[in-house]
Amino acid sequence: MEQGNRPIPNRLLMHRKLMQYTQAQVARLLDLHDTNPITEWEKGITIPNTANLAKLSAIYRTYPNELYQEYYAEVRRRIQQKEQALFVCE
Repeated sequence: MEQGNRPIPNRLLMHRKLMQYTQAQVARLLDLHDTNPITEWEKGITIPNTANLAKLSAIYRTYPNELYQEYYAEVRRRIQQKEQALFVCE
């Protein structure tokens, strides 16, 4: 999905605060050397890879689609549009 310069909406900061973790603590749990990736993820600059997204969902005790609820909804909407077009063509 093309985001351009728009931030990727997410709820990482909210979930981290709910768990009362600092970025440094989350970085340690993810075996990261520093907090830069976490800052970029929370600001929506980048998105974690699949492995880190799975780990974040385990750390925050939620599902990956809850961490990226708006992004997931947009992806789902676009897939549904493509599915509809696929069935119309057949």
